[in-house]
Amino acid sequence: MSGKIIIITAPSGAGKTSITRYLLEKFPQLEFSVSAATRPPRRNEKNGVDYYFISVEQFQQKIEAHAFVEWEMVYEGKYYGTLKSELERIWALEKVPVLDIDVKGAIHVQRKFPANALSIFVQPPSIDELKKRLQSRGTESEESIATRVNKASYELSFSHSFNEVIVNHQLDKACTDTAEVVLSFLNT
Repeated sequence: MSGKIIIITAPSGAGKTSITRYLLEKFPQLEFSVSAATRPPRRNEKNGVDYYFISVEQFQQKIEAHAFVEWEMVYEGKYYGTLKSELERIWALEKVPVLDIDVKGAIHVQRKFPANALSIFVQPPSIDELKKRLQSRGTESEESIATRVNKASYELSFSHSFNEVIVNHQLDKACTDTAEVVLSFLNT
């Protein structure tokens, strides 16, 4: 398993986090790769578990120190990234890191690990359905939802860049479809 990596990406609200959680419960050989983020934690999020919540200044210092495998300013002033040390920590446990990251970051990681990566793009059934899902979260302003929906339309144009595309019409089926793809990858 050493050196393998699984990348789950999708527009915000498409279901990538739910699918990632399902995979982590199903496959003990997988380990969640905790990303670094400059945004504040949401309700119930824990530092070091959901994200490493750091300041913009700390994030920029890590960029200068080349501490990231990938990083992006996903939204204005909000940086996200995958730390090299996080992948090394997981590989040292003899597990496969699972990255739940944005589309641009996923493309960067896939390019850095072309032979060892499985990249999965989770696609919403439609933009309208995606908007409904984001609204039902109750964590975003209408302006934030509009920004995410516009970004999602753009991100959908990159779905062909990934090894697999899973359309999330129904979460249970999307989870089992993704698990089949992951199992095949783990057994190679």
